[in-house]
Amino acid sequence: MSEPVFVGIDVASATLEVACTGDKVTWQVSNDEAGIAELVRRMKEAAPALIVLEATGGYEFMAASTLQLDGFAVAVVNPRTARDFARAMGLLAKTDSLDAKLLASFSRVLHQHPERERFIKPLADEARQQLQALVQRRRQLIEMQTAEKLRRRQAHVASRASVDRVVAFLKEELANNDSAVAAHLERHHAELVAALTSVPGVGQTSVAVLIADLPELGKLDRRKIAALVGVAPMNRDSGQSRGQRSIWGGRHDVRCALYMATLVAVRFCAVFRSSYERLLARGKAKKVALVACMRKLLATLNSMAKHGARWNPMLHDS
Repeated sequence: MSEPVFVGIDVASATLEVACTGDKVTWQVSNDEAGIAELVRRMKEAAPALIVLEATGGYEFMAASTLQLDGFAVAVVNPRTARDFARAMGLLAKTDSLDAKLLASFSRVLHQHPERERFIKPLADEARQQLQALVQRRRQLIEMQTAEKLRRRQAHVASRASVDRVVAFLKEELANNDSAVAAHLERHHAELVAALTSVPGVGQTSVAVLIADLPELGKLDRRKIAALVGVAPMNRDSGQSRGQRSIWGGRHDVRCALYMATLVAVRFCAVFRSSYERLLARGKAKKVALVACMRKLLATLNSMAKHGARWNPMLHDS
């Protein structure tokens, strides 16, 4: 049997540099509809086992989505993961061609990973893409609003009125965005939203982030979903040494939303408050106890999404 083909694609704003295992040279297409159509045509000829792209601020989205729609296995990886792999391989130089070849090699290794499905994010349909865009825009508006409020502290009286106008405008835009998100959730995800928001502490904003950025919710077991988000403790052991466990990696935006929801839950929900207090009583640090509650909340939401169930404190008080 012939050797499987693995593909790496280095993504830029205008171009896609493509490397296939077994080929000595890379090739390039434009990062637009015409170029991606050519990419799909050549991928159908190559029939790769796995295609790996780096996450590049959204420039990879059209290519990854189109390839997935055509039935290819596509993994979009964190650039830091790819650079760590490069260092491990002793590849410190960086060009588009070298990066594409590196990703092709990484694709071969990743394909052998026993949990490679963690790296292959499900394709977002049109409705989920719209929600992702709205959620991302909300983050941008909050960042701009925070920056303007910080500027106001140091602003001269002559420019303070301008800052206030911008803050007022951003506040209005944020309200419009929240209304658009609410309407979208009601139109496309009403039952799931009703189920997840029945958990004390979990609001519509947190649920919007979960639906947009964690399509695996309800499709994986609790251990895998915790590792995917980045709330599963990682071992730090070597020989006789037993290091402190810590969380690492995962999906930052989902983890932030989960953190805020957990802060409310441990204050106002008896189930999560008792879990938090039990951990503190056992001598756990507050941060460790809170992360454990984040993991418990995620597992609860994952189970509810899987079974379409509403919050029942009798089932989760453990």
